[in-house]
Amino acid sequence: MNMYDNKPLFIPVTTPRPLIFGLSLWNMSGFRRNMLSIWSDKAYRARKLSFKLLNQDYFLCNSPDTVRRVFLDRHDIYDKKSPQMRNALEPLLGDGLFVSDGELWRERRKACSPPFESSFLPGFAAIMSRSAVEMADRWQAMPNGASVDVLNEMARLTAQIIGRTVFGDDVSDEDAAKVVNGFTEYQHTINQIDYADTFGLPFLRGLVNPLRRRKAARATAEVHQVIDQIIERYQQGNKPDCLTLLSVLLDGDVSASGKGGCPLHTEAARNEAIVMFMAGHETTANALAWTWYLLDGCDRSRDKMYAEIDQVLQGRTPTLEDVANLPFTRAVFEESLRLYPPVPLLSRQAREEDEIRGAKVKPGTIMLVLPWLLHRHEKEWDNPEAFYPERFMPGNPRPDKFLYIPFSVGHRVCLGLRFGLTEGILCLATLAQRYRLRLPENHKVDIECRLTLRPKDGLPMILEKRL
Repeated sequence: MNMYDNKPLFIPVTTPRPLIFGLSLWNMSGFRRNMLSIWSDKAYRARKLSFKLLNQDYFLCNSPDTVRRVFLDRHDIYDKKSPQMRNALEPLLGDGLFVSDGELWRERRKACSPPFESSFLPGFAAIMSRSAVEMADRWQAMPNGASVDVLNEMARLTAQIIGRTVFGDDVSDEDAAKVVNGFTEYQHTINQIDYADTFGLPFLRGLVNPLRRRKAARATAEVHQVIDQIIERYQQGNKPDCLTLLSVLLDGDVSASGKGGCPLHTEAARNEAIVMFMAGHETTANALAWTWYLLDGCDRSRDKMYAEIDQVLQGRTPTLEDVANLPFTRAVFEESLRLYPPVPLLSRQAREEDEIRGAKVKPGTIMLVLPWLLHRHEKEWDNPEAFYPERFMPGNPRPDKFLYIPFSVGHRVCLGLRFGLTEGILCLATLAQRYRLRLPENHKVDIECRLTLRPKDGLPMILEKRL
């Protein structure tokens, strides 16, 4: 796979690897800007790594069997999120699904699941395509060769989709922009890696930059305001006829399968609504932005995807039924998720002692699973740094489900896995029918990894109309 039709494979932007792995008090600032910056070549080959940062023990699960051990087989002792992740997300999400564990997590997971049942997907797919058509129409009003920030555009598109589908609320473009901008600011200001928890130094817990804390609080308030307005509109009678996340959480609505029926108090419902809104737009938006970047860098894949879309759709708006007939478009999106997993670092904290691959795990150890490393593991993938969608085409063996984990895996696998995959494919197909997106010659794409994996400083691209 080094060559395809005598052409070299496209190697997209990655993160520099240090000669020696290590995190210390001296390189914390760089780690905060990009949490992938400390991993040396060894981490892309190792099956596991144990290390200690001052008083805190860490264990890196870097193989299918170690990931399965922590995320499935012994989930009972590894269900607790790491203190770093809890502290980073609690100001925005409260006790929502991303933060909670134990019985509370099980109750909330059950409460949030009905809107993501497969029976709702056909209706949701129609809304996804219609929303993408609206964006294409808005782009049509721009002159050919206009520049747009694709990261921002995809985020606004997916924010509207999650509002119109799971929430049953016609979120305005202005409100979508507020959520997108608020979460961007939150990621830049929240202290997701603090000295106290990272190095096991609890006496440093009060060491917080007050200016950054105020900025994060303002960003949180901006996001909360939009969600509160959606809930308020619902409570005032703006209720769609179909089941929605809010009808389940606030009214105890019951889905066709009989799930649901247990209303939450207002604050709990609000926290879960924020989790679903943020997860439902941010991850897919990032994946779509990276996909446009990858397609611009690989003429072969772009031409192949466009030909498939043109042949299957013949200029019409795609539906859910079309997804099965767009295998290469799906492969492109899945390969984008491999190279740039939206949440590139997952963490848990061991409640009890354990043993993994002959190594002792102490209670309190931070367990790390990095989709970024697993998806580029040199012993698991051919040409792991290359963009090669064909690896996901039908007929090729699927990667181990504990190796390829863009939506996590095990008990806490993303509720919106099918939703997100369908959304990505339909948005790609709808927009690609009418546009090609091209990087400006003078723009260098870089990686920013904080809570999620994004193109640093956005992704300016030039619109080229196809029709």
